[in-house]
Amino acid sequence: MADRRELTRLEAVLDAFADRLLPRVPDGIREFLAFGIKQAWACLFGALMLAAIIATSWFYPDDAAVARNDFLVILAVLIQIGMLAARLETGREVIVIIVFHIVGTGMEIFKTAVGSWDYAPGGVLHIGAVPLFTGFMYAAVGSYIVRVYRLFDLRFSHYPPRWLTVIIAAAIYINFFTHHFIVDVRLLLVAATVVVFFRCRMYFSVHRRTLRMPVLLAFVLVAFFIWVAENIGTAAGVWLYPSQDEGWHLVPLTKLVAWFLLMMISVVLVTIVDRPKPPDTYTY
Repeated sequence: MADRRELTRLEAVLDAFADRLLPRVPDGIREFLAFGIKQAWACLFGALMLAAIIATSWFYPDDAAVARNDFLVILAVLIQIGMLAARLETGREVIVIIVFHIVGTGMEIFKTAVGSWDYAPGGVLHIGAVPLFTGFMYAAVGSYIVRVYRLFDLRFSHYPPRWLTVIIAAAIYINFFTHHFIVDVRLLLVAATVVVFFRCRMYFSVHRRTLRMPVLLAFVLVAFFIWVAENIGTAAGVWLYPSQDEGWHLVPLTKLVAWFLLMMISVVLVTIVDRPKPPDTYTY
């Protein structure tokens, strides 16, 4: 069970309710339900953003006074304000989200300038070819990771030295830019990440039980769900890759490499704010 001191006021109420309700169901189902509820809660910001993207692709009128891109910016800001006003996020989470927003927007400005992908035109709330809501999509990743970190009371064994992870994460971020001009070393960076995190295990508290899994597997799983969200975004016409100009198709699975590396950066950013903790004595 997550440390109650780390929960927001609403989460403490939900946690107390779960303590009364979940013991009435069998152990396996109880843990499964608790895992699903916590994951859904951690995904709240990203889920709301995806819902807005899908809904505007279906229902938003082409001749609206406010361009769809600008409307998505407004919705993203309102979602963020609402979560802060309702105290659904802690101060540390807000710091991480802001950092993700800045880091993501900076990369978006460069990537659109070199033609890696294109956003639908329209609106006035943009920097260059980048609508301002795109920073919130990266912030959604940061929001998920930092909330999972807290809700599941994540602990780590054999966590590598943070200075080493910072160096690799910085190299990954730089390579996102430099591979357009010099040799692309992303596979080398994947190998470095695998070597550094190979022994690392993540311990996560579900409800009554705490489980563990390799951190690298967690990287791959989250990268896959980001890839799914990316396909939803391109299918909704928010942005397209050059290969999709003639007709939409699934984003190649090879893009998982980029999202795997993004997970490395994301985890490092979170651990700068919240130092990785070693595991206590847990039962599995």
